[in-house]
Amino acid sequence: MNHSRPMAHPGRMNHSDRLNRSHPRQRSRHRPPPLPEPRGPLSGAVTAALLRQRSDPGNFPSPARCSPYGDDLHLALYVLYELHYQGFEGVPDDLEWDSGLLALRSGIEDRFLGALREDVPVGGPDDTARRALDELQIEPVRAEAADGSGGVTHFLHDEGDLDQLREYVALRSPYHLKEADPHAWVLPRLRGRAKAAMVAVEFDEFGAGRADEIHAQLYADLMADLGLDPAYGHYVDAAPGEALATVNLMSLLGLHRALRAALVGHFAAVEVTSSPASRRLAEALRRVGAGPAAVRFYAEHVEADAVHEQVVRHDVVGGLLADEPWLEADVVFGIRATGHLEDRLTARLLGAWREGGTALRTGGPGR
Repeated sequence: MNHSRPMAHPGRMNHSDRLNRSHPRQRSRHRPPPLPEPRGPLSGAVTAALLRQRSDPGNFPSPARCSPYGDDLHLALYVLYELHYQGFEGVPDDLEWDSGLLALRSGIEDRFLGALREDVPVGGPDDTARRALDELQIEPVRAEAADGSGGVTHFLHDEGDLDQLREYVALRSPYHLKEADPHAWVLPRLRGRAKAAMVAVEFDEFGAGRADEIHAQLYADLMADLGLDPAYGHYVDAAPGEALATVNLMSLLGLHRALRAALVGHFAAVEVTSSPASRRLAEALRRVGAGPAAVRFYAEHVEADAVHEQVVRHDVVGGLLADEPWLEADVVFGIRATGHLEDRLTARLLGAWREGGTALRTGGPGR
């Protein structure tokens, strides 16, 4: 099937050109991406500092003035975190540890984390890791429930078209093209049973020793099959703040030892929900006639993550809490913060698609 010019949904504007359009800064997938376009004063100050190749703390806006879930704050945070991953074209590697940039990042993290703690309260007598994980298995039964809620993968499975599936894959690429990398930060912070189990699951995520089986590579293959550009970071400019926040959460939790249990909670939430969601997406891609590489990424996760769920529940979470039982509230926080941000992204996607529009950013001032 030719995915280069997918058919638009009847009665809806064709947004596929925005995904197909050749980017003026197109590059090899194996080179650092260019800096994204700023979305407001905070992200503008960050990218300007990186272009100058030095920070100027006196010229950084206060993160307290930004929406904790908005485009400007989350692009700024994403860019600062990316210095720890692939970096950016033309930006010196030693800026990773620039003291002015690290101080700014700390202020942005405080703004984001403070909002999460306010919106995701934890600490009640029923807030156990077991209960929080069990709650994740109660899913909406269809794309739109009686209260108007529903899941993105249910929508895509039941009625999504090829344009919407391509858009979903593009907007998820900042997350999946670094799949498993942020979770690796927790390994030196675990011990015993929890560490051994976490390494076992990560080993699978990283292809069990085979470069072509690394899950991030399988996602790149999925993108190419759908006619999308699989270059790392290519769709960051198109991704709204709601999508970037889901990526930033992984880095926030991974880079702070004090949040190690919350990262384990995030990892557990992903593994528990992945298998049924992946099954729906694989079936949706088959329905619209996608190629084998597109289907394979999600089909691979149906079986693998069903096994991973049990390992994570009993050995990663169970092992951590056997060693450090006082961290249970942090595990619950990681689980529920993940769900909170995924709900925000779901609302953005389904709100746009049900109105016949696109969830891709159209530019303009940060929100």
